[in-house]
Amino acid sequence: MTPKSLGPTLAHEEELHRRGIFPVAGVDEAGRGPLSGPVVTAAVILPQDFSLTKYGLVGLDDSKKLSRKKRETLFVSLTENAEIQYALGEASSDEIGEINILRATWLAMKRALENLAKKGYPPAHALIDGLPVKGLPLNHTALIKGDGLSLSIAAASILAKVTRDRLMEELDREYPQYGFAQHQGYATAYHLAKLKEHGPCPHHRRGFAPVDQSTLDL
Repeated sequence: MTPKSLGPTLAHEEELHRRGIFPVAGVDEAGRGPLSGPVVTAAVILPQDFSLTKYGLVGLDDSKKLSRKKRETLFVSLTENAEIQYALGEASSDEIGEINILRATWLAMKRALENLAKKGYPPAHALIDGLPVKGLPLNHTALIKGDGLSLSIAAASILAKVTRDRLMEELDREYPQYGFAQHQGYATAYHLAKLKEHGPCPHHRRGFAPVDQSTLDL
């Protein structure tokens, strides 16, 4: 029987620390699957003395496992603590259409890490959720389902998810006919119906079949 996971830990970060590698940034993305909006990434460096209780982050986990309210609470705790360093990156819907979603995700991750360095906190190594990434400015370790294994990646997953959800709420106010605040751009039945009714807006991703098909139906 496979033992039940106890949630993300600092095991991967601490192994790198023992080898003299610090700071270590966890990196994750939000928004690879939707039909509209940017893909958003975050890079987070947790302090070497980090603990969930000390930093008021009990419950920190993969953003997909958390309620919206819990994500928002953790987002505030992560971003308001001066000892936790973070930066965001994104690639626009236009860039996704030009270079494809995989390369756009890599680009957004690169931007998050570069933005962290610009803030004066260049990481020595990155822990990435998923598969290896091309074009990063530093060495990295790719962890499948890393947001459930590494606390740094879990923190990044929350920052990326909450940030993207807020961006989609802004788009909802600009383009209320699509209901972006309800589905965050994912291909729900409601979104597809509205896409067919109104056609794509400038923030829909060209090259995604439902978006391109909607222009043929007009």
